[in-house]
Amino acid sequence: MVYSTTMKSVLTKQVDSKGRLTLGEAFANETVLVELHGEDEVIVRRARVIPARESWLYDNKAALASVRRGLQQATEHHFVEGPDPAAAAELAGQLQDE
Repeated sequence: MVYSTTMKSVLTKQVDSKGRLTLGEAFANETVLVELHGEDEVIVRRARVIPARESWLYDNKAALASVRRGLQQATEHHFVEGPDPAAAAELAGQLQDE
């Protein structure tokens, strides 16, 4: 059964004997947070999970801005010139072995 209020849809679902509830195709392959509020209320929200060892980037605004800027530049094909192998070989030839 589905009915709508002004802001949200409310679904009536049946939990199976193992405590499972299907949310439907809209939630297929999604990660969700399940919040328990008291004994009679559950809130399910979509979520994206960041591995702990990568979360530092989102805590460092300067680093995050730099990464986003670099990704934007790459999308626009703005790349720096790479090293010049011929110049490096010439310099290596000029160096004396010690």
